[in-house]
Amino acid sequence: MKTVLVIEDNAENLRLMTYVLNRAGYQVISAGNGEEGVEMAVQELPFFIIMDIQLPGISGIEAARRIRASKADGTIPIIAVTSFAQKGDREKALAAGCDGYFEKPFDPLTLMAQIHKVIGVAEKEG
Repeated sequence: MKTVLVIEDNAENLRLMTYVLNRAGYQVISAGNGEEGVEMAVQELPFFIIMDIQLPGISGIEAARRIRASKADGTIPIIAVTSFAQKGDREKALAAGCDGYFEKPFDPLTLMAQIHKVIGVAEKEG
């Protein structure tokens, strides 16, 4: 079973993402802030990362930059999610090294298909 790191400070959003990811066959580990998320990304080397942009401590944008600058770099897809989308947020997230960007609320029925499209995984591979 492949491991996914979810960096999310909202318990309800984390619960929903965990449910969707578990149903798709992924094991979920989580971090509640950007600093912890960076540490876990480096230690655990997850299959992919879902990261909230609005986090306590460092932002998801800064966490993505730090992950890209760490030994965990390169091949781990990072998908940014946010509920407070501002003009230019998508561009900032992609420039920081994120591979995808979703706005909350997301549709739990189509979330995995969207994630798999971003990370280049066929639906049945998950």
